[in-house]
Amino acid sequence: MNPKTLFAVVLVAFGVVVLAYSGITFRTPGKPIEFLGLKIATTTSHFVPPVVGVVCLVVGGVLLFVRPRAS
Repeated sequence: MNPKTLFAVVLVAFGVVVLAYSGITFRTPGKPIEFLGLKIATTTSHFVPPVVGVVCLVVGGVLLFVRPRAS
């Protein structure tokens, strides 16, 4: 499997997962807050909208099924 095909399969799989869950929400560690000697950990929430899933499906499908022209 060449790298282009592998990348296309990953894009299609990611697109299917995003569409299946109607978007994906994930959290990353945020900047800690220090207040009166206390250190408070924070998190930042991120949302991947379903439109990203559609774009990944289209781009992955194009990479899978369109072959380059022979010169």
